[in-house]
Amino acid sequence: MSYTALYRKFRPADFEDVKGQEAIVTTLKNQIRAERIGHAYLFCGTRGTGKTTVAKILAKAVNCERPVDGSPCNECAVCQAINNQTSMNVIEIDAASNNGVDNIREIIDEVQYSPTEGRYKVYIIDEVHMLSTGAFNALLKTLEEPPSYVIFILATTEVQKIPITILSRCQRYDFKRITIDTIAERIRELADKERIAAEEKAIRYVAKAADGSMRDGLSLFDQCIAFYLGQELTYDRVLEVLGAVDTEVFGKMFGYIVKGEAVEALELLEGLIIDGRELLQFTTDFTWYLRNLLLLKTSDMATDMIDAATEQLEALKQDSLLTDTDTLLRYIRILSELSNQLRYASQKRVLLEVALIKLCRPEMEVNYDSILDRLRKVERQLADGVAVKPPVKEGEGQPWLKNGEDSPIRSLESLSEEAKRALAEAVSEDLQAIGRDWAAIMAMLSPALNKMMGTARPVAGEGNMLLLQFEDKMEKDFVDRPGHLEEIQNVIQQRLQKEIKIETRYVGAGEEKTGSELDLRNIMGILEKKVPVEYED
Repeated sequence: MSYTALYRKFRPADFEDVKGQEAIVTTLKNQIRAERIGHAYLFCGTRGTGKTTVAKILAKAVNCERPVDGSPCNECAVCQAINNQTSMNVIEIDAASNNGVDNIREIIDEVQYSPTEGRYKVYIIDEVHMLSTGAFNALLKTLEEPPSYVIFILATTEVQKIPITILSRCQRYDFKRITIDTIAERIRELADKERIAAEEKAIRYVAKAADGSMRDGLSLFDQCIAFYLGQELTYDRVLEVLGAVDTEVFGKMFGYIVKGEAVEALELLEGLIIDGRELLQFTTDFTWYLRNLLLLKTSDMATDMIDAATEQLEALKQDSLLTDTDTLLRYIRILSELSNQLRYASQKRVLLEVALIKLCRPEMEVNYDSILDRLRKVERQLADGVAVKPPVKEGEGQPWLKNGEDSPIRSLESLSEEAKRALAEAVSEDLQAIGRDWAAIMAMLSPALNKMMGTARPVAGEGNMLLLQFEDKMEKDFVDRPGHLEEIQNVIQQRLQKEIKIETRYVGAGEEKTGSELDLRNIMGILEKKVPVEYED
């Protein structure tokens, strides 16, 4: 016999088995007991909350020969026929594929005939918001005054798309998201029935990943036990199957971001990618982690709103002390914007890397919260005794030369013709081409690498080598990572049709620059007498 998924095998057969929708169940049972059954119902709510299940139970209950306290007995012939999907009195229609006027006209023609058995003909129209405008209009009159033996149950996940004329003719029931505790309790109950060994921590993580959907929770649990069939389902194994990340990793990532250590944050992300973690899931979970930190900083009742073990809660409290509320709001804003982009992006990794760099470097943004984060960063550097230098705007400052002596050369005219010829001969044609096409070369790099080339200064190295000088140590470390220098070399080779060797060097703010290290972007201007040669004190 073929395997049946858990959510189908244990689908509730009566109202008592429905979890998390007590108010709706109580109302429907009272209506059945008092025989105050409506002619049209609208069940709306997110996926997996029990809309279709409750609709089927209601269809059985109104036709059951021996109802028990408003619930179907599941033993009479009518209940058995509905359970076996052989009853002619319960008609299920998928509006996603039957959304035309002709489909609704067929229903209108059929409702004229009374049921062959039982008391009511029940029409369950799933995803009713998919009906066309003409189909809704065709349904209006019948929905308002159907025959006494007809009940319509409309189910939808997008109630805002239902015309108001339809809404006003139905009793509306909003199915709420099911709590983590309820989902975890149900999974534990089914695990015991199926004799599946599972850690409580693993079950709670599956319940949390279900995002309020009982069906999603059972499907994820089914997936996990299939991967580790016959073995105990542990927390680490659930993380591996679902591509999720342990909360300790979020704490480590948060620490890197607060300290502005972009290279370490990207290396941590690299490890997660190698382990096969899903980037959108990581972004969503990390946003929730930051949300928990924000709650701990802003509410005295935060511990009641955070689903975490005692040791995890203590770690969250410690992390919440590392930064302020405005900075956390900025982090959440950037990650929320990223989540929307990742859903449809083909280069998820690049977008996430850029977002992490933004988190570590608030100077890349001009928002109000970014300015506050920059001020906080400067204050921390001053408290640590680190000299803070103002950022150099792009295009400001030109390289300077020394005319053999210690006195700086203040203009091109002060160079002799021999010095000019020496300057031209010192830089190869390939490096001159690189300086001339530098803007185009930068544009061809990946977004993350382009961002981290902010202070890179292309100068002539020994022979035909390109030397990249950085005033920012973090940028240099990022470019030195495996694959990044190769990317720059490949772009230059593609541009010049020639392979150029590249090296990097960190040049501190106070380190002296020699005359031989002219910025390649300015050499052509100097030789053509268009760019004045400036000097530094």
